[in-house]
Amino acid sequence: MTTKDQLCTVLQQAGRNPSQKALDKYWPPGTKKLNFDDFCEILKKEKPAEPDQLMRIFKKFDLNNDGYISHDELSRILTSSGEKMSPKEVDEIFSLADVNKDGKLDYAEFCRLLESTVEQCQTAALEKLEADAKLKRQNFGNQLDITPQSVESQPELSPSETQPRTEPETTLRKDSRSSSRPSSARSRRSSSSTAITMGAGSTKSGRLTEPKSLQDWNHTLMRGCFHLEEDGTIVSLQYRLIIPETTSVYLTIRPLNLSPIPDKPSQWMCVDTALYVVTGNETKEDSNLVGFTEFRDKERFLWRGELNAGSYLLLPFTTGCRLMKRMRKTATKAAQLVNRTQSGELELTKEFKAALSDIFEVIDLDGSGLLSLEEYNFFEQRTSGEKCDEDAWAICKENFDTKKNELTRQGFLELNLMEANDREGDPRDLWLTLEAMGYNRSLEIVEACPFVIEVYCEDVKATLQAVHLDSGIKMLNSAVQRSITSKAEARSLKGHENVLVYTYKGESRISSVIANKSNQKVTVHINNEQSKNCVSSRGMSVFAVEVPARTKMVCQHVMALNDQQEWTYNCVETIIPSL
Repeated sequence: MTTKDQLCTVLQQAGRNPSQKALDKYWPPGTKKLNFDDFCEILKKEKPAEPDQLMRIFKKFDLNNDGYISHDELSRILTSSGEKMSPKEVDEIFSLADVNKDGKLDYAEFCRLLESTVEQCQTAALEKLEADAKLKRQNFGNQLDITPQSVESQPELSPSETQPRTEPETTLRKDSRSSSRPSSARSRRSSSSTAITMGAGSTKSGRLTEPKSLQDWNHTLMRGCFHLEEDGTIVSLQYRLIIPETTSVYLTIRPLNLSPIPDKPSQWMCVDTALYVVTGNETKEDSNLVGFTEFRDKERFLWRGELNAGSYLLLPFTTGCRLMKRMRKTATKAAQLVNRTQSGELELTKEFKAALSDIFEVIDLDGSGLLSLEEYNFFEQRTSGEKCDEDAWAICKENFDTKKNELTRQGFLELNLMEANDREGDPRDLWLTLEAMGYNRSLEIVEACPFVIEVYCEDVKATLQAVHLDSGIKMLNSAVQRSITSKAEARSLKGHENVLVYTYKGESRISSVIANKSNQKVTVHINNEQSKNCVSSRGMSVFAVEVPARTKMVCQHVMALNDQQEWTYNCVETIIPSL
C-alpha cells in the first residue's frame, strides 16, 4: 500500500472502522509504503466493527426507544463530537438508511447495511483471489496429502515468517501435482537438496546438564501464553529480564500443564517452545541475539550461559508445527455458560467456572494466586483491546473479592458473573472473551498454549516482568533467523551463488532460512514429498517462498509427526525462473 487512503479502504473492507487519529498513527509523516506484514500487525490492533456494538451506541441516543434517531439529533452529535463529520456526510448516511424518507434514521437497518457491505467487499475480494490462484498455482504448490488419521497434524506458518498464501487450502489429486513442479531440466540446473534422519524418542539432551546446586540458585518464574490469531499469526507477551551484576544464568521454558489429572496432561504439552535472549532497543526490530533454548529435557527447553549486568528481552517462540494442528477441530455443540436458579438469578455453570479458573492460572503471570492490575490489563488487552484504569480497578476492589489489593480467583469469577448479569444472561460477550483466550465452543483450549518461563541466577536475584512490545513479532523473527544462520552452514543453489540456504538441525526440529543476496527478488520452490513422518510449519509438502532482494526469510520448521518413530527430512529447493 502506498497511500493512507489505500490503508483506510483495505481496513474498512476487512471490517474495521479506523479513526483518523488511528490512521495517522499507522501512517506517520514520511511513510512511503506498508507491506502485508505491516497490515497484519495493524489488523491485530484494530478490532472489527461489531453491529451489536453499533446498536448499543445508537440506542443511547434513541431517546424515545422507538428504533429511530432524528436527522437533526444525529447531525448535532456527528458534527460536534468525536471526529466531526461534515453535514454532507451526515446526509449521505440518511440517504442510505432513511427508508421512510421521514427525516428519521432507522439505525437497525443502517447497521444491517454496514455489515452486508463489508461482507460483499470481502466476498468480491475472495472471488478475485480464487481466480488469481488458478494462474499462480504453478508457483505456489500443493497442500499436503492428508489422511483422516493425520488431519489434525498439519499446521500453518505464521505470516510473520512467510508470505501470504495465494490459493485455497484444498488437497489436490496426485495426478495434478506435476504442474506445480519446475521441469527436470531446470531442476538439475538450479536445485539443491538436503536429507537428514532423526532418531525416535529423542526427548533428552546429553549436551546440557542441570547445575548440581540449582536448588540454591535465585529463582523467579513468569507465565504466559501463545495465542493463534485469525490470520494464523502466533503471538505472546515478551519479558524483560534485569540482571544487577554478572552471573551464571539457567533458563527454561515449557508448556504449562493445567490438567488436574496426574496421568492425563493437557493436550498442548507436546507443543514445542523456545526462548530467545536478545539485547537492543525495545522499539525497533534490530537486536543482538545472546542465545536461545536449543537444548531439550522432555517438554522443557533449556539455555545456560553467563549474562553481564544489564537489561535483556526474553522472546517466547513456537514453530506452530504442533500448535496449529488443533485449529482444525470444531465443536459440534456450544457449551452452556450461565444458568438461572429457581429464584431467577443468574449463575455460572460448572464447566464455565472451570474454564475461568484455568484462564486465571494463565493470566496470573507470577503464579501468586492473585491478579494485579498489570496482570489483569494484559488480559483485558487480549480480550477487549482496552485497559482498566486506577479508578475502575478501585471499583473492582470494592465489589469483588480481593487480597492485598489484588483480585482473587473468586473475585475473578464474581467479575465474570457481573458481566453476565449486565448482558441479562446473553453469553455472546462471554464467548468473545473465551475465543480470544483460545477456547472453542466445547470449552477446550485449541488455539492457545500456556507456558511457564523459569530463570535461575547463581549469584544475584534477577527481575523478570512481562511487557507488550509493538515490535515484538519482527524482533522475534529476526532472532529466529539469526539463530539459524549462526548455527548452520550456508550452501548456494546451483547456478545462483547469491541465493543461500541455511539448514539448522536442533534437538527436536529442523529449520531453514533462505538468504537472497541478489538485487532482485527470487522465488524458491520447496519440495518435501520425500520426507517421512514429518510435519512442516507450512502445512504443505510442496510450496514456494518469494524472497525480496537482499533479505533473509525463514523457509520452514519441520518436526516429527510421531516422536516415537524415526523421521527423515528430505527437502529439494529449486529456483523458479522469472516469467
